[in-house]
Amino acid sequence: MINRPTVLILSSNPAFSRELTESWPKVGEIPEFVLLEEDLCNELQRDTYDLAIADAANSEKRTSLKRALAAAGKPAIVVHSDSAGDVCGINGPIIELRRASQSWSVMPALLGREILRRAHAESRASESDRLHAAAVAEATLGRYMAEMYSTVNNALTSVLGNAELLLLEPRLPAPVLAQADTIRNMALRLHEVFQRFSSIEKELSVVARESGKKIGQARGAASGS
Repeated sequence: MINRPTVLILSSNPAFSRELTESWPKVGEIPEFVLLEEDLCNELQRDTYDLAIADAANSEKRTSLKRALAAAGKPAIVVHSDSAGDVCGINGPIIELRRASQSWSVMPALLGREILRRAHAESRASESDRLHAAAVAEATLGRYMAEMYSTVNNALTSVLGNAELLLLEPRLPAPVLAQADTIRNMALRLHEVFQRFSSIEKELSVVARESGKKIGQARGAASGS
C-alpha cells in the first residue's frame, strides 16, 4: 500500500518545481517531491515514484517525455506551452495540460493531489480484497474442519476406548502395553485439539462480518465518498 506518496518532478527549470510545490494544496498528507532533469526521463524506474509531473519546454521534449512516461506506466501530468495543443488532453495514464495563464501550476497541483488520493484508495481496496480472499480461504478450511469435527471425534473416541481396553489386559507383553499407552495419550491430545473447534462457527461469523465492514469502507473511499 502507498505510505507517503512520491511525486517526481521532471524539469531543468527550478522555477517550475518551486511554483508547483508552492501551489500544492496544503490539506491532507503532503507528498515527497523529487526533482529530476527531464533529459533523464529514459532512466525512470516505476517503483520509485507514484506520480510524475513533467515540464515539456518544447514539442520535441514533449514527445520524448510522453514516450518515457508511457513506458513507465505510472500516472503522469505533462505541462507544455504548445499553443497548437489542447488545453487538456488524456492519453491513458498521461494527462497533458497547456499553460493557459500565469497561475498554470494550480491545475496540475490539484489534479496531482486527486490522482494520489484515488491511487491510495484503490490500493486500500486492493489490499482489502486480498485480505478478504485469505479470510474466505481460511473460513472454507474452518467450515470443513467444523463439519468433520463429529466424524473425527467419534473415531478418536473409538481409538481411545480400544486403547483403554488393551491397557486393562494383563496378559499382554510390556512393549505392547507401552504402545497402547502411547496410542491413548496421542488420542487424548488429538481430542483436546478438536475440542477447540466447538466455537469455530461463531468465530467464522465474526470474521465474515468484520471483513465485510472493511471492504465496504475501502470501496467507499475508492469511489470518492
